[in-house]
Amino acid sequence: MHDAAPQSLTPQQAQTMLESHPQAILVDIRSSMEYLFVGHPKGAVHVPWIDEPEWTVNPDFETEIRKLLLGGASCDSDTEQCPPVILICRSGKRSHEAGKALLQAGLKRVYHVGEGFEGELDEHHHRSSLGGWRFHGLPWEQC
Repeated sequence: MHDAAPQSLTPQQAQTMLESHPQAILVDIRSSMEYLFVGHPKGAVHVPWIDEPEWTVNPDFETEIRKLLLGGASCDSDTEQCPPVILICRSGKRSHEAGKALLQAGLKRVYHVGEGFEGELDEHHHRSSLGGWRFHGLPWEQC
C-alpha cells in the first residue's frame, strides 16, 4: 500500500465530483503566497503542503486534513463513509506527492487535479495556457 498514489482528475472531473458529493473537500495545497496572489478555486480550503518561510513539508498536513474531515475517524475503517479529498497545486506535482502521503497515513478517497490550478509551462514559459483549473474557466477567485 505504500506505493499507492492518488487518482488523477481533470479540473472538470474535480468540479463534477464537488458538485455531486456535497461532503467532498477541495484543498489547495500551494504556498500562502500562491493561494493569495495567483488565485485559487472558489470554495477551496487552504492547507499548504510546503510553505514559506522554511519551504519544508508541513508536519501537520495530515492532521489538518483529518480535522477538515471531522476527525477522519470513519476514513480508516469505512471507505464509503470517508468524504472525497481533492488536492490541487500549481501543476499537479505537489498534489500528487501530498496525496501519496495521505494514502500512506490511512486516508482512502484521495484525488488530485493532475493539471493543477495553472497547468504546465508552455513554450514561452507561461502557465494557464496549456491546462489547469483557471484555463478551463472553472470558478476561481483572487485576494
